[in-house]
Amino acid sequence: MLVDTSQRDYYNRRLGQMDTERSSFISHWKDLSEHISPRRGRFDKQDRNKGNRRHKSIINSKGTQALSTARAGLFAGVMSPTRPWFDLATTDPELTQFMPVKVWLEGVARQLRAVFNASNLYNMAPTMLGELLLFGTGCMTQVDDDENLARFYTHTVGSYHIAQNDKFEVNTVARQYQMTAEQMAMEFSEDGGKDISMLSTAVRTALDRNELGAWFDVNHFIEPNDEFRRDNPLSKFKKFKSVKYEPGNNEREMMLSMKGFDEFPAYVPRWATTGEDVYGTDCPGMVTLGDVRQLQLEEKRKAQAIDKMVNPPLTGPSTVRNVPVSQLPGGLTIYDGDSSRNKLESLYNMNINLQDLKEDIMGVERRIDEAFKVDLFLAISNMEGIQPRNQLELSQRDAERLLQLGPVLESIQGEFLDPLISRTFNQLVRAELVPPAPQELQDRPLKVEYVSSLAQAQRSIDTQGLDRLTAYTAGLMEAGLSDGKKFNADIAIERYADFLGTPPKILVDAKVVAEGRAADEAKQQQAEQLQAAQQGAQALASTGQAAQAVGSIDSEGANPVADLLKQG
Repeated sequence: MLVDTSQRDYYNRRLGQMDTERSSFISHWKDLSEHISPRRGRFDKQDRNKGNRRHKSIINSKGTQALSTARAGLFAGVMSPTRPWFDLATTDPELTQFMPVKVWLEGVARQLRAVFNASNLYNMAPTMLGELLLFGTGCMTQVDDDENLARFYTHTVGSYHIAQNDKFEVNTVARQYQMTAEQMAMEFSEDGGKDISMLSTAVRTALDRNELGAWFDVNHFIEPNDEFRRDNPLSKFKKFKSVKYEPGNNEREMMLSMKGFDEFPAYVPRWATTGEDVYGTDCPGMVTLGDVRQLQLEEKRKAQAIDKMVNPPLTGPSTVRNVPVSQLPGGLTIYDGDSSRNKLESLYNMNINLQDLKEDIMGVERRIDEAFKVDLFLAISNMEGIQPRNQLELSQRDAERLLQLGPVLESIQGEFLDPLISRTFNQLVRAELVPPAPQELQDRPLKVEYVSSLAQAQRSIDTQGLDRLTAYTAGLMEAGLSDGKKFNADIAIERYADFLGTPPKILVDAKVVAEGRAADEAKQQQAEQLQAAQQGAQALASTGQAAQAVGSIDSEGANPVADLLKQG
C-alpha cells in the first residue's frame, strides 16, 4: 500500500475543492436541521452522539410530523418491503412475453428481493429518503457482505462531499469521519489483527494502552479509477476505487485501505438540481422552511398572549412595593392607599382575538402539509393490498399531485433504484447465484419496470385511457356501429396487466392461447359438420329419398353422414 506523497496531496487538494463547492449549502442545511429535524445532519467530524441536541427551536412540531409522514409515504410508495416493487424485463416487448423468458426474469427478481429482505436495506432506505425530503440530497453506500451478499450504510448531510462527471452524474463521494481505535484495528489490520503497521503511531499507542474508544480522523474517497482495465480482474484495476487514509498520519505515506468496485457503490439521489449544481434543491424541507419559522413565531406569540391574559403584568401605588402580591384565585393582597386612585390593576388590557391567530396557524400548517404532499403520501400508505381499484381511485383523486411527483420519482429511480438493482444483480452473478438464462436472452439487455404503489398509481393514469377505449368500443358494438374486430383484446389485456404490474404467470402464453383457439375451432367445425349431416339425413328421410341417398354414400369413407348412419 505504499504510495507517493503526491497521491495523498491529490486527495487533500480534491477534498478542499469539494469543500468549497459544498460550503454555501452548510448554513441552509443547519437551519433545516434546527427547525425540522435536529438529529439529522453532521457538520463537524466530532459531531457525534450529541445527546444535548434538543428540539429547542421547535414549538409547533408540524414540520417534523409532516416530514415523518412524507418519509413513510415515500418509502411505502417507492419500495415497500411488504409487496413487490419492481420487475425485470427486456427491451424487446415480444421477447418479454415469451414464457421461458418471463419465468426466468421473475425468478431473478425474486432472488433480488430476497437479498434486499435479508440485508439492512429497508432499515437504511427510509432514513436516506428522509434526507432527500429534508435536505434535497440523500447518500447511501453499498458494500459486499459475506453473510447477506450486500450491506448498506446511510450518510447524513454534512458528513460527505460529492462531485459529478460531464453527464452531471454523481461519480465521486468523499467522506470525513471518525473511528475508534478498536474499529480501525478490526477493519484495517491484516493477518487476523496482528499486523497494524498501516495505522498511525497515535492509533497504535491507544491500542497498546487499551484505549479502545479513542477517536481518530479518517478520510474516504470513492471515485473513478484512472487505472481501470476491463480485462484485468484484480481489485486495483476495477472501474471505481475506494481509498481510506488517516489525514494526520504524517510519519508514513500509507493508505488504510485501497479497494476496487465494478460499479459505483454509492447512491446519491437528488430532489432537483439547477444547471451545474451538484447538490439537490427545491425539496419540501427547503420550500417550507419559511413557513416552519413563521409557525414557531406565531406559536410563541400565541403562548405569550395567553400568558399575559391569564397572568398579566400589574401596576399599583408605591405602597405595595414591599407587599407580597398574591397570584392565587381568591387571594388577598393588603396595602395602604387610596383605593379609588391607587388600586392594584393590570398594566394594560389584553384584547387579542385568539381565534384569528389559531386560524392563521392552521393555514400555515396546511401549507406545510401541501408542500410535503402529506395527503397524497397518507393515501399511498393507507392503500390496502395491491387492488387496482385503489390505485385507480388514487390516481383519479390525486392526478395533479402525482404528476408533480413525476420528476422526483424519475430521479429516485434513475439515481437510486436503477443502480441499486443493477449492482445487486451483478453481485448475484459474481456469486454464481443466478440460474442460466434462456438462449433467447443471450446478449440481450435487461431493464427494470417499477410496480410499486406510487409507480402503479402513476401508471394507472394510462389505464384510464385504455378503460375509455374499451368502453367506447363496447358502446359502438352495442349500437351496431362496429363489429369489434378493430379492437385487439389480447394486446389490451397484456398492456393492462403491464400497467398494473400483474405477475406474468397469471397470463397464458400467446402460443398456448393460439393452440387452444385452434383446437376450439376444429371442434366447432366438427360439431357444425355433424349437425349439418343430421339435418341432411332427416330431410332425406322425410322426402322418401333416404334409401337412394344411402346407396350413394360411401359408408367406409371419412364422412359425417356415413358416421351418422353407422350410429343409426
